[in-house]
Amino acid sequence: MSENCFCGSALPYGQCCELVHSNLKNAETCEQLMRARYTAFVLQKIDFIYETFHPQTRRFQNKKEIEQWSRESNWQELNILKTTPSTVEFKAIYLDRNMVLQEHHEKSNFKKLQGIWYYVDGKLLA
Repeated sequence: MSENCFCGSALPYGQCCELVHSNLKNAETCEQLMRARYTAFVLQKIDFIYETFHPQTRRFQNKKEIEQWSRESNWQELNILKTTPSTVEFKAIYLDRNMVLQEHHEKSNFKKLQGIWYYVDGKLLA
């Protein structure tokens, strides 16, 4: 795939999120993991999304629901609004299954465990 990565980095997918998806490289920051997770939603890489939940919160996740949201959404754009060492505020723009434009605005919390970043949880923002 030579087109730019879906995460908005301006790098080709093969030089960006694919490295993280393929376990060739760990995300170096929580923002990089956020971008890789967004791209995983676009490409319906459900196992990656599930496995990057922090072990303490992963058990509360439903892979079928993750897959359904990923498949029913036509992901358009990711906008990173603010980052800290352990949080990312972003807006993800998508078309829902009824082709209505939606905006998912979230502040996500991340935690590093044994040198690997994980998504812990997020708070939806208005």
